[in-house]
Amino acid sequence: MEHTINLFVKSIFVDNMIFAFFLGMCSYIAVSKNVKTALGLGIAVIFVLLITLPVNYLLNACLLTPGSLAWISPALAEIDLRFLSFILFIAVIASVVQILEMVIEKHTPTLYNQLGIFLPLIAVNCAIMGGSLFMQEREYANIGETLAFAAGSGIGWCLAIIGIAAIREKLHYSNIPEPLRGVGITFILTGLMGIAFMSFMGIKL
Repeated sequence: MEHTINLFVKSIFVDNMIFAFFLGMCSYIAVSKNVKTALGLGIAVIFVLLITLPVNYLLNACLLTPGSLAWISPALAEIDLRFLSFILFIAVIASVVQILEMVIEKHTPTLYNQLGIFLPLIAVNCAIMGGSLFMQEREYANIGETLAFAAGSGIGWCLAIIGIAAIREKLHYSNIPEPLRGVGITFILTGLMGIAFMSFMGIKL
C-alpha cells in the first residue's frame, strides 16, 4: 500500500508528464489561456488515463508479453507480441476519447466548443500514450499500481495546465515586452515552473 501511495505522489510531482518528460505540450500551450477551459481539458485527460491505462495493462499482461498466451495453449507461451503495443494502445485510447467527446458534446456543449479541436486530439496526446508505454516499460506488478500511476500522471498534468492558465490570465494585466507576448512568455514560465517542480526531487519517497 505504501509503495502505491509513493507511486501516486511521485507521478504527480517528481515524474510530472509536463515538467519531467515534456509530454502533451501542444495541448498544454494551446488550451491554457483561461482556467475554466484548462480545468475541463485536465479532467478529460485524467478520465482518459484512468480508463486506458488499466485496459492497456490487461492487454499487455494477457496478450502482449512473452508467456502471456500460455493460458490459451502451452505451445503459445514463447510468442512475443509486444510489437503490436503501439497499435493496440492507440486503438484503446482513440475509442475512449471518442466516447468522451460524445459525452461532453451532449452534456456540456460550451466546454466542447471551448476545447475545439484539442478534445479529439487527446487521442494523440503524447501524455496519454506515454503513460501506457511507461506502464509497459516499468512493468507494474498489478492493476492497483497502474491505477495509482494513471491517477497521479493525470492529476500532475491537470495541475500543470491549470497553473499555467492561472498565470496567463494574470499576464493580461502585465506589461510584457511585445516580442515575448503569447507563446514566448509561456515557454519561459513553463521552464520556471519545471525548475520549481524539480524541488520535489529532493523528497524521499
